[in-house]
Amino acid sequence: MSQDWLKKIIHSIEKEELKIKKGGGVKRIEKEHKKGKLTARERIDYLLDSDTDFQELGLWAGYEMYDDVGGCPAGGVITGIGTVSGKTCMLVANDATVKAGAWFPITAKKNLRAQEIAIENHLPLIYLVDSAGVFLPMQDEIFPDKEHFGRIFRNNAVISAKGIPQVAAIMGSCVAGGAYLPIMSDEALIVDGTGSVFLAGSYLVKAAIGEEVDNETLGGATTHTEISGVTDYKMKDDQECLDTIRMLIDRMSTGGRAGFNRKNSVEPNLDSEKMLELFPSDRNKPYNMYKVLDGILDKSSFTEYKKGFGQTLITGYARIDGWSVGIVANQRTVVRSKQGEMQIGGVIYSDSADKAARFIMNCNQKKIPIIFFQDVTGFMIGKRSEHGGIIKDGAKMVNAVANSTVPKITIVVGNSYGAGNYAMCGRAYDPRFIYAWPTAQIAVMGGTQAAKVLTQIQVATLEKKGEKLSGEEKAEILDKIKSQYDRQTDVRYAAARLWIDGIIHPADTRKRISKAIECADHNPDIPEFKTGVIQV
Repeated sequence: MSQDWLKKIIHSIEKEELKIKKGGGVKRIEKEHKKGKLTARERIDYLLDSDTDFQELGLWAGYEMYDDVGGCPAGGVITGIGTVSGKTCMLVANDATVKAGAWFPITAKKNLRAQEIAIENHLPLIYLVDSAGVFLPMQDEIFPDKEHFGRIFRNNAVISAKGIPQVAAIMGSCVAGGAYLPIMSDEALIVDGTGSVFLAGSYLVKAAIGEEVDNETLGGATTHTEISGVTDYKMKDDQECLDTIRMLIDRMSTGGRAGFNRKNSVEPNLDSEKMLELFPSDRNKPYNMYKVLDGILDKSSFTEYKKGFGQTLITGYARIDGWSVGIVANQRTVVRSKQGEMQIGGVIYSDSADKAARFIMNCNQKKIPIIFFQDVTGFMIGKRSEHGGIIKDGAKMVNAVANSTVPKITIVVGNSYGAGNYAMCGRAYDPRFIYAWPTAQIAVMGGTQAAKVLTQIQVATLEKKGEKLSGEEKAEILDKIKSQYDRQTDVRYAAARLWIDGIIHPADTRKRISKAIECADHNPDIPEFKTGVIQV
């Protein structure tokens, strides 16, 4: 079966990602080099252990969100998980090629997400600071609220109290409130000649108190290592700074482990390229999720739970790259219920929800991480479902997902609509990591259905005002609404707003899940599982 349509989507996404990774562009990169500085990506590459992967998070942050002010590729900051001196760390590096590393609203959101992942998984944090501070034209969207700029420094204090190491390198400008981030870290390094940290730069000092002073004297490396004592290490250049970070990380304790079960990895039953052939170009057509799982799970490792019951959800125990996991996946084929009734694939019915809730409880009892594979259009509607208590059973599943304490990792492979997004552990339900395939769509409902509903409302409103619309005019309204909705359901739209941690190639799914569990294993503290009141 030809999958040119899917390969075309993947190629388009990969091409755009290469563009995003250039940050502010070639000229800005050259400007950093002339200052004797490495770029943020070059710093990360230098810092990482050789022959290890950097799993970037939030690459698409800010995509097409700030075009009116010149854009903000990758949100102006690079975050991700990498290995430094043999230890898995969270890396956060300001990209000075993007508006001098200024903080946009999405920059703060991306930094907070990186800190959240570090807290949940007890990962050491390395900050490579090079930022001009808040992007002042948007200060009202980044400064005062709970999830804004100041939350980052609050998190610095919380992370420190949890005993999670934080090392910060001042490798460029570090201004105003941003000055607190490196100084609230355990140890702070500063690069001589290019690094500076102060609450107010020389221009603001002159304007506010009339004092004339240059930035180097005000807050350069010599000032802060020899006079104020604000920073701990004075470095001659970027390379020495990064080498010193490696030595500091090397001397850290490895800490405890959760002890998640792992055995030798076994390759999947199905090649990843063949797995791609399973997807129909029409996202409303059925396909067999068992076959998709064959390309992800270790061969012959799947033990299905309640196979004959609630068949629009697949539940069971398996291994992925040797790790013991629980699987909750939407089945996209049309199946028959125990009463012999046909059930639509991708829809959660009462029996499916009931089964999944029980399975999630079992995984928590056994301390087994849960992997959710989403391709869901929502819960079943209609008189029969309502009379059968679909809301009650759906609430039972949502309750179990919300209160689950073992690591939850979500992969959106197709549709992620409505309450199905919630029940299958969407962003609102705190998955440790959430990734999406290029085929994913996230919305309250599908574009076609939503456009028809909104068109009916708009047409009815106009006709109430006495306007009579032709069939052509109605079709024009439908096309306009559908075009807008299709843009908002595109996976890149979701990634730009950090509803997901990244768009991944389907062939990388095993690697991403394995790394996610490895990160989760760093946190030995798994709270006791409890649920709230559940209707029975």
